[in-house]
Amino acid sequence: MSAGARDAPREGLLANVSAALLIGGTSRRMGSDKTQLELAGERLATRAAGLLAEHFEDVLLVGGAAPADAPGRRVPDVEGPRCALRGVVSALAAAEAERVLIVAVDLPLLGPELLLTLVAWPEADVVLPCVEDRLEPLCAIWSRTAALPPARAALAAGRLALYELVASLHVQRIETEDLRAVDPLGRMLANANTPEEWARIAALARGADGEA
Repeated sequence: MSAGARDAPREGLLANVSAALLIGGTSRRMGSDKTQLELAGERLATRAAGLLAEHFEDVLLVGGAAPADAPGRRVPDVEGPRCALRGVVSALAAAEAERVLIVAVDLPLLGPELLLTLVAWPEADVVLPCVEDRLEPLCAIWSRTAALPPARAALAAGRLALYELVASLHVQRIETEDLRAVDPLGRMLANANTPEEWARIAALARGADGEA
């Protein structure tokens, strides 16, 4: 699909939740563009966008330079400091649906079970996983109406911490025990920020490492 193009709606796709993939990060700790890393011969951005396109009608590729073969419509980042909050504001502003699933590109082991659990969970301003008291705002469903105005205000004021924004909203948390039901090995939220983390995740994906 060409950049910015939209596929015709396919039967069975969710239309009441938009899905946004954030690809505009700095990749500072990785030392190279994370979107171009490959897992099983497929770039991370293409792999993640493909997962979202299997389940959601409106898929957004936010910021950065998405690979040409990644499905979804290209959305530039809004003005502001280069940070995760800017990606969240950009995604919420461009989404078609009221509820917006926002996912970071550096979760290469993410699966549909967790995404669909987020969709099915009781609605709130933000619905997000909580692993051992650690919130995961970049694998979460956000309400445009509730979250976009304070997110824009925080970005403009330089209050860039996502956790500060989350703390100001009504939150539904999916706790560790519930996450285990859909992710028994605890791998779906494994984050690839450094070359060492990436090497471990690649090993897990190949089945060469039995650790969660």
